[in-house]
Amino acid sequence: MFTPDKITEIFCIADDFCKEFDQEIKKYQITTTPEQKSYNRSCRMTDSEIMTILVGFHFGTFRNFKHYYLFYIKEHLAKEFPNLVSYNRFVELQGKLFVQLALFLKLICFGECTGITYVDSTCIRVCHNKRIKRNKVFKGLAETGKSTMGWFFGFKLHLVCNERGELLNFCLTRGNVDDRNKDVFSVLSKDLFGKLYGDKGYISTSLFEVLFNDGIHLVTGIKNNMKNRLMSLKDKILLRKRSVIETINDELKNICHAEHSRHRSPANFIINILAALAAYSFFPKKPSIKFEREKSTQLALFF
Repeated sequence: MFTPDKITEIFCIADDFCKEFDQEIKKYQITTTPEQKSYNRSCRMTDSEIMTILVGFHFGTFRNFKHYYLFYIKEHLAKEFPNLVSYNRFVELQGKLFVQLALFLKLICFGECTGITYVDSTCIRVCHNKRIKRNKVFKGLAETGKSTMGWFFGFKLHLVCNERGELLNFCLTRGNVDDRNKDVFSVLSKDLFGKLYGDKGYISTSLFEVLFNDGIHLVTGIKNNMKNRLMSLKDKILLRKRSVIETINDELKNICHAEHSRHRSPANFIINILAALAAYSFFPKKPSIKFEREKSTQLALFF
């Protein structure tokens, strides 16, 4: 629930980040002479206020952003946001926060690698399959792909997380991109080490060798037609705990509404994905694995 306490928490973190971001940007701006005109018109709403409103939408209370902005933000949170603009103007302003929101997600919201990492991908549909030919917003961008749930038209969201349920990195690709794509893993595997657990869709000898050379051990299950191989008991147990990242995908879709078919521009689609990932990082409860060491020094794992 997007409570006033949570509003204050997110706004304070976002405001501190935006202030540091503006200071760094000013160092690289081109200086203008007094004769030249400067087009730095300030907006009524600050970037931190816009980011707070965007992130707050993805806490699952509302499904329609227009209804959320007009009937909740403007009516019940007018004191917290005294300089609110119209809905149409807000939609225009949110598209300008792509860089700030992406850096905020990368520097503030992501967790740290602990040596136990899970990888998975989920489809992001942009329309129903019957309306693929009529979709004009994502023409030339989205592609038709196939997942375990069938065919879809849209994109793929690739995620990596640690055993505490904290997101470590993400990559958004077209729907027809293979999960084992090396370019995708070149993005996902940055700053990773230790064991990387995935499902049977990540079985690839070449991918295993590339990751192993980078200090990452890819652990996957085996298919029915493959020969059995030795695996430590710890890896077998941790491989069964892949429900951690599967639960994250479920929360991103059903609580954060990262997937819906009401997008009117690709820019707002990207902002919606970034804001949903940022909102998840502020959830008080995340799926995680608890480790408890018994007196016999045996490792017990509980989900």
